[in-house]
Amino acid sequence: MARYTGPKAKISRKFGEPVMGANKTLQKKNYAPGQHGRGRRSKKSEYALQLQEKQKVKYTYGMLEKQFARFFHLASVKEGQTGENLIKLCEARLDNLVYRLGIAPSRRAARQLVSHKHVVVDGEIANIPSMLIKPGQVVGVREKSKALDTIVESLSLNAAKKYSWLEWDSAEMNGKFINYPDRELIPENFNDQAVVELYNK
Repeated sequence: MARYTGPKAKISRKFGEPVMGANKTLQKKNYAPGQHGRGRRSKKSEYALQLQEKQKVKYTYGMLEKQFARFFHLASVKEGQTGENLIKLCEARLDNLVYRLGIAPSRRAARQLVSHKHVVVDGEIANIPSMLIKPGQVVGVREKSKALDTIVESLSLNAAKKYSWLEWDSAEMNGKFINYPDRELIPENFNDQAVVELYNK
């Protein structure tokens, strides 16, 4: 399965934001990577800024270009604003929901749990991280995997309580995707409109 496997800290430093999860390196080196990272002050063009926003979304949700283009197409044919639809669809990805529910400490870890068949959707094993979950569906931990240290430690943080569009059942170790979240509730810092403008060029 295609995914970015390079250094996370480098990408976060490139954007000046923890797009691939919290990282101590970003706090120590809050400037762009590379030999001339400290001295870069060049003004970016409109296209460069739009491209940067697209890359932020791609890296945050762990998608490569082909898959991202498919999501953008799905967003553009849905009712409503394309940019908002795109982010809502990204939020409905199985690996993202596993992360939001607190089953995994990061989206990368969530992707691995899904790929290794530790996650179930409506009681059935699901091993496709990019699978789109529909409102009303239940995402949980496979019975045999409920004692895994990684999952137990992650769930101790009760991450699901942070999000109003998720409903967590600690006894069953599963959570319901209630509905697509409103854009303002999604904490990531994206300029959705810039992504739309880039694709409409």
